[in-house]
Amino acid sequence: MKMKNLAHLTRLLLGALFLTFALNYWFKFLPNPPLEGPAFAFMDALTGSGYLAVVKTLELLGGLLVLGRRGAPLGLLLLGPIIVNICLFNLLLANPFNVLGGLVAGLALFLLWSDRHRWLALVKDSGPSETSRVPSELPVTTVA
Repeated sequence: MKMKNLAHLTRLLLGALFLTFALNYWFKFLPNPPLEGPAFAFMDALTGSGYLAVVKTLELLGGLLVLGRRGAPLGLLLLGPIIVNICLFNLLLANPFNVLGGLVAGLALFLLWSDRHRWLALVKDSGPSETSRVPSELPVTTVA
């Protein structure tokens, strides 16, 4: 399978996962796993404060953007912090061997890697620009 086809399939799977679980927050068509202890307290605080509704809205928007080729980079930017929080929640509070959390992180990392030329442009050093110079370094012009 070519890399382009694999990246396309990965985008569809990641977008569908986030779309499904975001919609499940409002429509409850999948059962939620039972939580106890610190995991329950954490999710209870997120739900009670309305914070989880905002996160689920961002998941929905990010999932929709990832499903479309042109919006995939913006969708990954929205979903990145959410994916980190999913992994940390699983690692520190719930089940550290959650397959779904690992799958989501793996899919997102693969998409980042497959489009790395776009992402590297964000951190590439292109040298100093004219606007980044200190005023004392700017050329002096005199009016005669």
